Amino acid sequence: MKIKRIFLKTLGSYQYISRMLPASCRYYPTCSEYAKWQFEFNRLDLAFSSTALRILRCNQLFAGGIDYPKVNWTPPPLAMMANLHFCNSAISPLSQINPTDSQIYIKYWIVPIRGGKYLILKAFND
Repeated sequence: MKIKRIFLKTLGSYQYISRMLPASCRYYPTCSEYAKWQFEFNRLDLAFSSTALRILRCNQLFAGGIDYPKVNWTPPPLAMMANLHFCNSAISPLSQINPTDSQIYIKYWIVPIRGGKYLILKAFND
């Protein structure tokens, strides 16, 4: 897990610097955001291979467009979501046990697709 944190911090630093430069990625989400999501939700080897393939496709020979990451994800059991310690973890959907509507913060939408895979979509806050 420490290795994942190192990669996520490195990607965060790159994203901070790249905000000062003109946008040049042909895809949405950007390649760095795609890599960040892959490292958050996949094993290291799958994250590396998916990210490398995405970066290789980010050139003039490919049209670009919308390309959300597809990940393997197992939803946590409902009993685990009611656990106080689980509510503070990174994969918890809720920040508290009984939040009000104004306290719920959704970072990602996880949309099921066929074959046990899921799409990761970023939630935009108003």
